[in-house]
Amino acid sequence: MKNLPRALLIGDSISIGYAPPTRALLKGKVSLHHIGANGGPTTNGLSELHKWLGKGKWDVIHFNWGLHDLKYMDRKGGLASPSRGRQQVPPAQYEKNLIELVARLTRTGAKLMFATTTPVPRGSRGRITGDAARYNAIAVRVMKARGVIVNDLYSFILPKLKTHQRPRNVHFLPEGSRALAGRVAASILEALGTKGPRGSRSR
Repeated sequence: MKNLPRALLIGDSISIGYAPPTRALLKGKVSLHHIGANGGPTTNGLSELHKWLGKGKWDVIHFNWGLHDLKYMDRKGGLASPSRGRQQVPPAQYEKNLIELVARLTRTGAKLMFATTTPVPRGSRGRITGDAARYNAIAVRVMKARGVIVNDLYSFILPKLKTHQRPRNVHFLPEGSRALAGRVAASILEALGTKGPRGSRSR
């Protein structure tokens, strides 16, 4: 079997949902791997990144943090209403953590691609709807300053939420995960300079 370029997905449960259909779309073109766990907030990334990267060479690393950073937690570490909790990683610390994570990822020599955090619908426990856009603005600023490709999953999936996302829940229905997979697969192939499935491009 020919040696295929290797791509790594780093992300939370949203990425766990779109990883299998992305792998299917890339079959025979890219060897796709997922970290095999929920990547959680940036603080988790800082402590676990060396394990996730392993010792092999990666051609593309597609990564995201944000959905767990922006959620509100109580003193016991459980989800809380915004009025009773505090964000797990406040915006200023989120930015600092992303800068450190990008610096570490850059040392791998892989092409880096940041996926913007997908939307938080109204009624989602422990989160505020507008925070995804606010944290994405921070992330995009960090990525553009460091030459990291941005795969804008937020804007891509936003018009499709009524049919693709679970009600009052940040997670997606199977068709939502498949739609995200199409975007992710195309973006990875684009980063590798390979023609991929039709779909919106990264910016």
